[in-house]
Amino acid sequence: MTSIAALNAADRATFVGTIGFAFEDSPWIAEAAWAGRPFADRNALLRALITVVEQSPEERRIALIAAHPDLAGRVAREGRLTAASRDEQAAAGLDRLTAEERARFEAVNGSYRARFGFPFVICAREHDTGSILAALEARAGNDRGDEIVTALDEIAKIARLRLADVVAP
Repeated sequence: MTSIAALNAADRATFVGTIGFAFEDSPWIAEAAWAGRPFADRNALLRALITVVEQSPEERRIALIAAHPDLAGRVAREGRLTAASRDEQAAAGLDRLTAEERARFEAVNGSYRARFGFPFVICAREHDTGSILAALEARAGNDRGDEIVTALDEIAKIARLRLADVVAP
């Protein structure tokens, strides 16, 4: 675990190397936030990272959503998830699905992706298999604009928990 003081003193490469994983395959967010140092605490750091996302063009925000893997999808089955995603999906039980549950996830994930053009994103660490499926089915009826906002809110939750894993309060 690193301290906020160490992050504030870090060069750009060390800073990005330490927290760049917080937003799935999108180290550009940490890179942009680096210039905002010093941060008072982990919460201030998180706010700065979220501000980078909020101030990004819509196509960049959608690319951030699209960087997330389908829950219990092909990338997971092939063992190609990032370490953080693998652990989060496992914590929610997504690595222990029955054949029926896996088929249901594949069908609903496919419908969701076809409707919105990006994968369903939820903070898996705050859910279990049943609540993830329920949210996936419920959110499939949202309009695209609302779903972009919801997905970005979920990404912020994921980033908050990932930062808590590596940065002391």
